[in-house]
Amino acid sequence: MTTLLHRLKGDRVIWMTALFLGLISLLAVYSSISSLAFKREGGSTLHFLFKHGLMLASGGLIMHYASKLKYGAYSRLAQLAIWFTAGLLLLTLILGSNINDASRWITIPVINQSFQTSDLAKVVLVVYLARVLGKHQEEAWSFRDVLIKLMLPVGLICGLILPANFSTAAMLFVICLIIMFIGRVPIKWLASIVGIGIGAFLLLIMVAKLKPGLLPRADTWAKRWDVFMGDVPAAELSDANFQAEHAKIAIATGGLLPNGPGSGASRNWLPHPYSDMIYAFIVEEYGSILGGLGLLLLYTILLHRSVRIASRCDKPFGSLAAVGLGLLLVMQAMINMAVAVNLVPVTGQPLPLVSMGGTSVWFTCLAIGIIISISRSLEKDEQPKSTDASKLRTSVA
Repeated sequence: MTTLLHRLKGDRVIWMTALFLGLISLLAVYSSISSLAFKREGGSTLHFLFKHGLMLASGGLIMHYASKLKYGAYSRLAQLAIWFTAGLLLLTLILGSNINDASRWITIPVINQSFQTSDLAKVVLVVYLARVLGKHQEEAWSFRDVLIKLMLPVGLICGLILPANFSTAAMLFVICLIIMFIGRVPIKWLASIVGIGIGAFLLLIMVAKLKPGLLPRADTWAKRWDVFMGDVPAAELSDANFQAEHAKIAIATGGLLPNGPGSGASRNWLPHPYSDMIYAFIVEEYGSILGGLGLLLLYTILLHRSVRIASRCDKPFGSLAAVGLGLLLVMQAMINMAVAVNLVPVTGQPLPLVSMGGTSVWFTCLAIGIIISISRSLEKDEQPKSTDASKLRTSVA
């Protein structure tokens, strides 16, 4: 283990955090996948374990090679990728696979792997926003500049994600506002943007009610909110809030101390215990202290290290990209956990690097790789200083 840590370049704490999350994912997915395996593969869990392990291993390679690329290259890549991503999101809305009135996936032709374009869009938009804010760090922002240079790409990407995935669009919009605040955009302009955003969303809902086919997911959003607020009749509550109710049962069954791997019975009745509700399943098997607080601690460490890297980086782009990507991953994790304990309505956000998924694992690893790339540049900047200091001590001796 010491040799492995020595060979890793960049922030080793983030490397180890990602490794622990991946190991937890393998254990939890293997334990929770039996019901899905029985339906699709005749009872064999090895197919799903191998597939998920392959996604994690390939994600590790993506993280490794992403960390080796100089982080300044991501600034230039984001400038091109932002418009390519917008085109992919539009293509997904038109031609994507429609599941539960939501077109979120397109299929990669050669490898026949489903691809959720919003996962790519989240990373690209955060990096692009860091680029624009970094380049104008010393300039005073006018409201016109904020609208054209910042809100045009943010509104375009979030607007294309919104029809199929409200929670991702809302989360990404909030993260972009936080990055803009850190990037010294005046609060009065941010307040105006929030007002415009809320007004535009309410107008969209009104139009959707007048034309029911325009926004098919609007009824789902309203139903989830009514269930969360307790406005659904008791007779309908079991069906409308099935996921949240059974997640709370799994957590209560888990208790404080671990029951052991493979002990979770909720795999037989909890909806999606291997993806959306995997946090509740982990708490059931490993307890609230080790499973619940342990996962929370790992994501907190990831955010802390990202902020620490941002504070040490002397380039505005590197600082904003590190803190923005750290916020993106950790806020998504917090939302997933909050859904499991019924603090927020059901959203369908996976637990980063833990939930069973396809390309979402890849783009999570890409985001972590970019953060590590920024930390590697800090090590290179500090290395000559330490070498010069050692030479000075040698000459004095």
